[in-house]
Amino acid sequence: MRVAIFGTGYVGLVTGTCLAEVGHDVVCVDIDAAKVEGLKQGVIPIYEPGLEPMVKHNHASGRLDFTTDAAQAIAHGEVVFIAVGTPPDEDGSADLQYVLTVARTIGRHITRPTVVVDKSTVPVGTADKVHAAIAAELQARGMEVPFDVVSNPEFLKEGDAVNDCMRPDRIVIGADSAPVVERMKRLYAPFNRNHDRMVVMDVRSAELTKYAANAMLATKISFMNEIANIAERVGADIEHVRHGIGSDPRIGWHFIYPGAGYGGSCFPKDVQALAHTAQQHGYDARLLNAVEEVNESQKGHLFELIQRHYDRGEDEGVRGKTFAVWGLSFKPNTDDMRAASSRTLLAQLWEAGARVRAYDPEASHEAKRIFGERDDLLLCDSASAALEGADALVVVTEWKQFRSPDFARLKTTLADAVVFDGRNLYEPVEVEAAGLAYYGIGRGRSLRAE
Repeated sequence: MRVAIFGTGYVGLVTGTCLAEVGHDVVCVDIDAAKVEGLKQGVIPIYEPGLEPMVKHNHASGRLDFTTDAAQAIAHGEVVFIAVGTPPDEDGSADLQYVLTVARTIGRHITRPTVVVDKSTVPVGTADKVHAAIAAELQARGMEVPFDVVSNPEFLKEGDAVNDCMRPDRIVIGADSAPVVERMKRLYAPFNRNHDRMVVMDVRSAELTKYAANAMLATKISFMNEIANIAERVGADIEHVRHGIGSDPRIGWHFIYPGAGYGGSCFPKDVQALAHTAQQHGYDARLLNAVEEVNESQKGHLFELIQRHYDRGEDEGVRGKTFAVWGLSFKPNTDDMRAASSRTLLAQLWEAGARVRAYDPEASHEAKRIFGERDDLLLCDSASAALEGADALVVVTEWKQFRSPDFARLKTTLADAVVFDGRNLYEPVEVEAAGLAYYGIGRGRSLRAE
């Protein structure tokens, strides 16, 4: 099938590449000419494992192309995806300006029956707005062109997006027309060879499904962080608690890891947007508001542990200290620092007069873009380089290469011999046996309330 996709971010680029990989003829549209030219040359604007070779292979084979020419792409596509950003507005709602701009563009150029697919994460009712925007443009042209608007929310995990797209758990389709559903089944048939992954429903239910899924996962994370904070105060170990509740099949093991808070482009934005949608319809989403409140507080918890350590004895605080920070991206296998916990931590350390030596396998260039040149920040090219001259180590992102450090070396390298483990990667007994003070999230021992 001929497919056009508006947007070459995480969703659009991954979706377009994977559709091309299974044989569809895909054109991706972006307004950024430099980005489009870079993609044609094999320059990938995001880090996503496995994506670069797939883009290069499918572009070379002629199944995947990139353009700034919206009219050309719309003329090409019998199915047109909208996969542009929906950033949070000041009130927490999803900003639909880019989605509706694309809808109006589609309305100005379609000349034949077209299926328009909302792939962007959008609030309930957006399909109606997209339909109205396209219809208004057609009316202004004095044309009647049949078209349908489908909700097809994405469920791609950054860091594993290619695998998620090629082997989806489910493909949610919200449509009001049986023929349109059949066309979407044809589009996704290559992903359904083993068994049918299609979950078909009405449009509004599909729109809500995406928000509900992310809100559920965010709720689990905030709940575990809440329990971890209680564990610190009562002298319990949250890892024991996690194993105790995870073994209950009704709860399961997924998303019950406490840590320094969630970030990224999805969870914070989507929880806020869903709560705002509820408010617009006269419902106070108290649980959703609490989930986001707990998460924002949790992002500052690592600094609270640092303060707790340095306020003991004669030390006056963190001023003048140098902290090695391992991990800047909001999660492993991505360079994405949107709403990352590291940004909160670094801001707090700098405000307190500390210096930072940071290392991330992929996000250093993004950190440089965000923070610029600073006297109190050095972006290092390795984890070991970040330790040089540091007083303490703070682990913020759970990259695999951080999982098994040489604790004896940490003891001799870190001036203050202390590790703040924001992802509970290490066993307190092992760390403390090496002569290091250990602070985890809800792990007791060094943190037990006195």
